[in-house]
Amino acid sequence: MSSPLSRRRFGVAAGTACLAACLPRPALAQTPVRLRMVLNWRYQGPQGFFFLAEDRGFLREEGIDLVMDQGNGSGAAVGAVGSGSYDLGFGDINALVSLVGRASPGTVGPLAVAALYNRPPFTIAVRADGPIRTPQDLKGRTVGGPANDSALKLFPAFARMAGIDPAGVTVVNMQPALREQMLQRGQVDGVFGFVNTIRFSAKLIGLDPDRSLRFIDYADAGMDLYSNAVIASRRLVAGKPEALRRLLRAFNRGITETLKDPDAAVEAVARREPLIDRGVEKDRLIATLKAEMSHPEGRRIGIGDVDDARFARSIAIVAEAESLPRMPAPEEVFSRAFLPPLAERVTTLG
Repeated sequence: MSSPLSRRRFGVAAGTACLAACLPRPALAQTPVRLRMVLNWRYQGPQGFFFLAEDRGFLREEGIDLVMDQGNGSGAAVGAVGSGSYDLGFGDINALVSLVGRASPGTVGPLAVAALYNRPPFTIAVRADGPIRTPQDLKGRTVGGPANDSALKLFPAFARMAGIDPAGVTVVNMQPALREQMLQRGQVDGVFGFVNTIRFSAKLIGLDPDRSLRFIDYADAGMDLYSNAVIASRRLVAGKPEALRRLLRAFNRGITETLKDPDAAVEAVARREPLIDRGVEKDRLIATLKAEMSHPEGRRIGIGDVDDARFARSIAIVAEAESLPRMPAPEEVFSRAFLPPLAERVTTLG
């Protein structure tokens, strides 16, 4: 059962959206559509709503047979869909902007169909007892991260907006499992990542992130970006649009169920990765809901959609900062055509 705190803070707050989303739907008679999806990372609490959609039969009721593989970073998920290795990915929409903006003329890339992380989570974590307090303090320092980490990939954009020369910072790659240890041991001066990924990975190695770490957030430099989205291959978009609509309807129900019962979402993760620390993963899930999925615009447009003006500005930020050959049009990167109706979608996370 959920704790009273979970029920109070993260009970379904979508009003009639919950009632519509939770109504049982008859199982579809046709042969299930089999799809493969790569996640942003190894199995963790914030992915619980995907797994609840499967475990509670929402995907099955919609006629979807979905395989969800662990990923190697939000940026890597975009590349995996773009290469044709997967039908779907849960990856960074900014990496998709970069992919589309660098593509050869006439090339059609993957399409984001549900923007779930509507606040920027990108950060550089440094030791709280160290000398780095501002972006300017990064000059002459070494900052590391996994090669496919979105914060690492966006660092040139952050540096430009923060007024520092990225060439003055040494960037190194590391295995994801070594990130927090290398920072703690002083092998690097800072690490790239999603703020909640770093915070809760630090907890898993016995660190108190509130005491041990300081965060230099990209949002503080004006990078008001969206982040992780459900990204679909163009083959799926063009060939099976109704299956894509049904998939997103099932995911929306998974989010609704997660808000009602975060513990159930964590248990769904544990069924796939029994060695997780349930307490840490529940905290990670709730922190993600509060910090990365709770932009005020959600009340107006619902979780999954984007604000057109804000999204256009975010594309311009990425295109300019990465010196893309061209700036993609928003419709080349995102489509709301496959989302459930607003009346069915979650509009607030409590």
